[in-house]
Amino acid sequence: MTQISVHPYDPLSGEEMTRAVTAVRNAHPELVDIRFPVVRTDLPDKQVVRDYDATVAAGAEILRSAFLVVYDRASAQTYEARVDLRTDSVVDWQHIPDVQPAIMIEEIMRLDDIVKNDPASVEALNRHGVSDLSLLQVDPWSTGTLPIDGVDLRRRIIRASAYVREFVEDNGYARPVGNLVFVIDCNESAVVAIQEEDPIPLPPTSGNYDVGSVGRLRDDLRPLEIVQPDGPSFSVVGNVIEWQRWRLHVHVDPVEGLVVSDVSYLDDGQRRSILQRASISEMVVPYGDTSNDFYFRNVFDAGEYNLGKTVGPLTLGCDCLGEIRYLDAILADESGSPHTVENAICMHEEDYGILWKHWNFRYQDSAEVRRSRRFVVSSIHTIGNYEYGFFWYFYLDGTIQFEAKLTGIVQTRAIAPGAVPEFGTLVAPQLDAPNHQHLFNMRLDLEIDGPDNTVYEVDVIGQPLGPNNEHGNAIVARKTAIVNERAARRSCDAATARTWKVVNPAVRNRLGEPVGYKLIPFVGPTLLADENSDLARRAEFARHHLWVTRYDARELHAAGDYPNQHPGDGIGRWVEAERDLENTDVVLWHTFGTSHVPRPEDWPIMPCEYVGFSLKPFGFFDRNPSLDVPPSPGHCHT
Repeated sequence: MTQISVHPYDPLSGEEMTRAVTAVRNAHPELVDIRFPVVRTDLPDKQVVRDYDATVAAGAEILRSAFLVVYDRASAQTYEARVDLRTDSVVDWQHIPDVQPAIMIEEIMRLDDIVKNDPASVEALNRHGVSDLSLLQVDPWSTGTLPIDGVDLRRRIIRASAYVREFVEDNGYARPVGNLVFVIDCNESAVVAIQEEDPIPLPPTSGNYDVGSVGRLRDDLRPLEIVQPDGPSFSVVGNVIEWQRWRLHVHVDPVEGLVVSDVSYLDDGQRRSILQRASISEMVVPYGDTSNDFYFRNVFDAGEYNLGKTVGPLTLGCDCLGEIRYLDAILADESGSPHTVENAICMHEEDYGILWKHWNFRYQDSAEVRRSRRFVVSSIHTIGNYEYGFFWYFYLDGTIQFEAKLTGIVQTRAIAPGAVPEFGTLVAPQLDAPNHQHLFNMRLDLEIDGPDNTVYEVDVIGQPLGPNNEHGNAIVARKTAIVNERAARRSCDAATARTWKVVNPAVRNRLGEPVGYKLIPFVGPTLLADENSDLARRAEFARHHLWVTRYDARELHAAGDYPNQHPGDGIGRWVEAERDLENTDVVLWHTFGTSHVPRPEDWPIMPCEYVGFSLKPFGFFDRNPSLDVPPSPGHCHT
């Protein structure tokens, strides 16, 4: 039976996942202990997506295939498989040598028992003042390629740190066990090394933040209700959403998390493409503490931990407010069995203040003003101590915005009584929150009225005194075409309000200019680790704010497909090809984030911090596309 999907980018159903996993098992019975770190839709050729409307109109079939990462634990080998879902047959099978797939959730869940059942680890914990192991919490840390004495890094290795809880729901990060790290072989389920220094007393205070722990609550917050009596202004069919001339596809990918794709705008009866696919290609969280229990802590949350698998269910009135619609996420565990995360994606509208206004005080008694609103697509992912909320906003004026909301619990380190942190902040007695960074890389596969685009770097600069600028007040927008990947490593410049404009030279607006959208970047830090460090080689994408590459279907993840225990791959290697970038299918890779010096106010739970970027039309429309937004019902009141 041929599988017909609503959209070519639709995620696999649970039934499709089961069939794909079964096909691999049947095709390779010689693999006796296989796991499935990734089971996802095999991305179709982009032309299939471009032809979506014509395919639907013709009633034709949209063919489906599955992509799987297969890990044979018995031989410690990794494979990639593609399964044709028409025939349930494996049509492509590749051995990927010398890589480790992402750390699996089942491996993380075994860590507590591995440590508790290892006599040497129990003795070490006793030396550090931990004798009751019933509530011990053990967290994983990917190890990169930094050496470990006496350990062969070709093994599948995780480092792990311990925290002490007093009850099941207790915030273990309030009592980290200092100067103690366990090195665990995941295939052997064994502790293979213990890295230990002098014991440090456990921090003395709790860090709980639930209603029962914080004391008296405020009693002067009155209800705030958001009501849409006629229902929302958007429609949802499968994973395709339409709102105010926008149409887009959304889903949760097991690696990248929330993915927005096939974004178009209906302009004067013509559906115009803007964004083929956008997702977090990678993110890295490097810690800046040099102590022996922290120097190795830098995590690639997408490639090392499968970011999408950490998505959680959302709750009306708490995570989302208003007239809400949800989408579930169906994901496969490492055995290949599908499970459903209910309400994984939240969709709603929200008021966003004034859209535009002018009061013609000479001739009119009242102003013309319109209210703005935006359509919101969001998901929230929990990775250990941190929460990441990912929010896409679509506006009435053609703007697209992405925002990451960082919250959760800061990572902590025990320090001796009276000690002053050198690389962090004291957030509670004897509790240090080390300095660190959160650096995201968003892969933006733009298609401005089609795939043949050119990217310009635009700087707003003042001109020196001279001919045609006798008064020294001239301001120009200086455009520089990025014509080859050799020049594709770019940095933000706040002084020149630097943006990057993507245009289609073959399509002109009514003023004769090529249509375009501009990327307005988040002007923040890049990677602070030394350029000769192990981390800088592995996270090269984070050393620049923007990269531009020519589209290649194999290039999805900025640090490569397998960053776990890998010395470095990805975008830094790809641009060595020095492919031409003019009037072709280009991909932008935007790195943005924050350097987090924790505050006492970030403890015991951190208020949201916000980072992101915008995509704004620049000549894409002939004039303000929101002129036809109607006045508010009843217009304005005095």
